[in-house]
Amino acid sequence: MSIFKGAGVALVTPFNEDLSVNYEMLEKLVDYHIENGTDSLVICGTTGEASTLSEEEHVECIRVAAARAKKAAKKVPVIAGTGSNSTETAIYLSKEAKKAGADAGLVVTPYYNKATQNGLVKHFTDVAKESDLPVILYNVPSRTGCNIMPATVARMAKECDLIVGIKEASGNISQIAQTAQELEGRIDIYSGNDDQIVPVLSLGGVGVISVLSNIMPKETHDIVDLYLNGKVKESRDLQLKYLKLINLLFCEVNPIPVKAAVKLAGFDCGSLRSPLTDIEPEHAMALKAEMEKFGLVK
Repeated sequence: MSIFKGAGVALVTPFNEDLSVNYEMLEKLVDYHIENGTDSLVICGTTGEASTLSEEEHVECIRVAAARAKKAAKKVPVIAGTGSNSTETAIYLSKEAKKAGADAGLVVTPYYNKATQNGLVKHFTDVAKESDLPVILYNVPSRTGCNIMPATVARMAKECDLIVGIKEASGNISQIAQTAQELEGRIDIYSGNDDQIVPVLSLGGVGVISVLSNIMPKETHDIVDLYLNGKVKESRDLQLKYLKLINLLFCEVNPIPVKAAVKLAGFDCGSLRSPLTDIEPEHAMALKAEMEKFGLVK
């Protein structure tokens, strides 16, 4: 069961000046991405500052985005970040996301607790089965301190039909290759790193959950679409063309740079909630200069 193929945007959460959620701007972002070729909307993930949202804000962001997406002429699936280091909380958020209209949950490995591999199997399968919501695993050990091993991914794919994909943000291409081998195509693999879209596609991946898509939705879609349609050189050329910009979007911890980038692109999505702080001036200048090369600064 594929939720999507192509480029899903790891959407920023827009804030007002007082740092309350700007739901009106969120609707504008949804419209923009649907109009510009984004293949899936990923709400309340890492890039969406989910860790600083209240549960009420979290669910309302999903509801607003899903409602707006369903009004659009083009059907674009909504994937809700519903992970937690508490299985009970992840189940609750996943149930609420389903009620709010989400098509799947993006469930990160439990952070801080650092579960065993058996613990991960129980966590993810409990979330999927209790919520009855398709789950995309989210492996990002640099943030969570916990890594889903290839054999564990394969085991869950065999044992739970509701586990339908994995966002691989480990950065470890050797591990991703091993995961692809052990999965044998049972679930979808998405790159979780914009600088590894083409490498992950070459291992059988079907798309990316992307930070770059926030400011270059069509171009990120094209990287995947070209590859999946056999135009490997053209896809690779785009990947390399935007590599410096991708690196600048991660010159500080995500989502600090991309929040600055969307503002430069004409969407005032506000500042960041503490403990994140605004981008350093020298990084802001470099980011703006690179965006200007592609006509992205409004």
